[in-house]
Amino acid sequence: MSTQSVSGVGYDTTLHVRDHCLCLHTLRAARAIARRFDEAFRPLDLKSGQFSLLMSLNRPEAPGLGEVAQLLALDRTTLTANLKPLERRGLVRVTRDDQDRRIRRLQLTEAGQVLLARAVPIWQAEQSRIEAALDGKADTLRDGLAALRTGAGTGTGAAAGAGEDPQG
Repeated sequence: MSTQSVSGVGYDTTLHVRDHCLCLHTLRAARAIARRFDEAFRPLDLKSGQFSLLMSLNRPEAPGLGEVAQLLALDRTTLTANLKPLERRGLVRVTRDDQDRRIRRLQLTEAGQVLLARAVPIWQAEQSRIEAALDGKADTLRDGLAALRTGAGTGTGAAAGAGEDPQG
């Protein structure tokens, strides 16, 4: 039985999308996982996205803004907005590249390194709980998500952030 809605799309279609749409299911799972990490990081006044951003800067050489945006699958404007509260807290420093002034380099400050060191054990504990709930299927899930992210099977072959200048 298909009941038409005002839009002309049957309710059976709505139910099918609700039950089968990979985008919807991925978004819902991502939000649920982010809420778990947000709650775990609350004592540090840190959100899951901020942890990921800080972790992306934890490397020997300060990466360019474009490189970090590509890694986190964010556009530069969104990354810049996400950096502002971390800069205000003194956790991140944004500088110009010595060789190419157009490139903005991102680096953890000492305070950012200290906070990240405190956050990692919290991340490890929550990550372990989430993986345990997946009953040995975490690697399969990661592989499937990586395939979707890089365009495997979509006919596009386009990775998130493809076409952006990774440096700047």
